[in-house]
Parts: sequence; C-alpha cells; structure tokens
Amino acid sequence: MKTRALLVFIAPSVVMMLVFIALPLTTVFWQSFHVSQPVFETVRVENCTTSFLSQVCTTEEKTRPVLGPDGKMQMRSSFVGLSSYANVLEMGKAFAALADRNWRALMAINFWKALRFTLTFTFLTLPIVLLLGVTLALAVDSAARSLRGSIIFVSLLPFIITPVIGALSIKWLFIGDGILTSLLETWLQRDVAVFAQSWSIELIMMFYRVWHVAPFAFLIFYASLQTVNRDTLESAIIDGASRWERVRYVVLPHLAPVLVFVTLIHLMDSYRVFEEIVGFSSQAHVISLQWLTYDFLKPDDSGNRSISRASASAMLTMIGVVVLLAPLLRRTWADFRGSRP
Repeated sequence: MKTRALLVFIAPSVVMMLVFIALPLTTVFWQSFHVSQPVFETVRVENCTTSFLSQVCTTEEKTRPVLGPDGKMQMRSSFVGLSSYANVLEMGKAFAALADRNWRALMAINFWKALRFTLTFTFLTLPIVLLLGVTLALAVDSAARSLRGSIIFVSLLPFIITPVIGALSIKWLFIGDGILTSLLETWLQRDVAVFAQSWSIELIMMFYRVWHVAPFAFLIFYASLQTVNRDTLESAIIDGASRWERVRYVVLPHLAPVLVFVTLIHLMDSYRVFEEIVGFSSQAHVISLQWLTYDFLKPDDSGNRSISRASASAMLTMIGVVVLLAPLLRRTWADFRGSRP
C-alpha cells in the first residue's frame, strides 16, 4: 500500500482519536493543575429606612460575584500544582493511618476506600469470568449442532441487557422483601438485610458483573475455538490423549492470545466500575474510583463543582489503568516482535 493511500485510510481514525481522546485528556490534565474560582468584588450598599420624623441611612460592604457581559459569573484560573492530587489522596491522613496501622482510618478516606474496592472488584471477577467463559465455550462446542444456536442466544441475554437495568433487576431480587431475600429469610429463619453492610453489597455487585460480562468472554472464546486445528486434535486423540490433556496442550495454547485480549478488556472495564454503584445505590457503603470522580463533579449547595479535584481523580484512575495493562501490553508486544520474520 502506498504511503498516500495509507494516510487517507487512517486519517479519519486519527482525527477522531485526536478530537475525542487526546484533546479531552489534555484538557483534564491541564485542569488537574489549576483551580477555577469566581471573581468577587466588594461594593458599598446604602440602606435607608423611613420613619415619621426622619430618614435613617446605613452603609455596609457586601461581597458579590462579578458578572460578565453575558450575565454569567466571571471565573479566574490559578495554578495550584499538585494540590488537587494531594486533596484527593489526603496523604497526611493516609500516612498517619499507616503509621498507626489503623486500617479503619485509612478506609475512611474516600480515595483509598474507592481504590480498595476497585482493585478487589477487578481481580476477584477476572478469573471467574475467564473460567466461566472458557468452560461455557468448551461445553457449547461439544454440544449437538442443533442446540448450539439456542444455547448461544440464551447465554448472551445478560450481556444484551443495559448495565444499569441489569443492576436494578438484581437489586430488586434482594432488597427489602425481594424474592431471593424472602427465600433466604425462610431458609435461615431470621431477618436478612443484604444492603445493610458493605461485604454483602460487594458480593452481589461482583456476582452481577460476572453474570453480565461472562457471556462476552464466552462468545470470544467460542469463536476462537472454531479455528482450532482439527488435525492436531485428531492426532492427540489417536495418541491416546485424554480430554483434559487435549484442552491443556492443544486448546488452551490456541486460546492464549484471546485470553490476553479478554483480560485487557475486563481490566479496563472493571477498573472503571460505575454502573454497579449507581444501580445498587451503594454510595453509603461502597464507592469506586469512577464514582468518586463523578461525586466531585456534582454541584454543592452553592452550585460550585470541584473540577480540579475531579480532573485529578480522573488522571489517577487513568494511571491505575495503565499500570494494570502495562505487563499484558508488554507481553503482547514481545510476542508480536517474536512472531515477525
């Protein structure tokens, strides 16, 4: 392919990436080091009260925001360095808690509380999703051809449902007098309050994520199984290899690149967990890094938003994603370089 044709081919993608990824990311990075505050001015206001015999006037100073020609408050941005990052991390309280070995005090800080849940959520759901995806793919691949279409259709239903709607559906099964809550109370002969403590909420959120994402992993693995070399499998059968040996020495090595791909997708998606926090209304017990960024952007009682802290939180989340993906991307690049002639 000629250089000009290649540039024409990739130009739309490059422009879209610059406009919708690079430019917003640069803006967020800049905002994380600056604080925008409204401009105020002090004015003298004279108040006069009338009486039957005379008029009494008093003068007082009031502070009010400066309005621009468009009627909106004027804003001034100032460079604050790493102050926004320090405010998000609350390093003073964090170091004091670590020095005292006070885990409860550390978890009272929003960022570290969100980081703990985000990492737990990501690394506990990942192996379950991979295992279920591979198991379902192998089971469907071994099923009769007449049943495969129906099994695939039913298996994909959780993935088709909108995330928030799926989270609300699971929540209604457990909250209050939900169906599953009533069954648990009947079985245990005691009251069950699933949403009254953080550990039970986290378990349900992880269950929902696995239920929602495993079909995607299954579909990818099943598609990859269709390209397994059948001659190699037949040779393994002739050599007396058991089913487990065929899976271990033939199928899994073939699925290795796809396993890395699904792992990358799951790490990126789970580290930015947000829908579950909203769907299960878990803010009082469980929060995530992505929800923390959203919380900073919510207006306070005066209508102000912590744009700088929200930007710092977003940048810290992105750094976490890069750290998680770096080993897998490095291995993928090494495999690619090794496969080149």
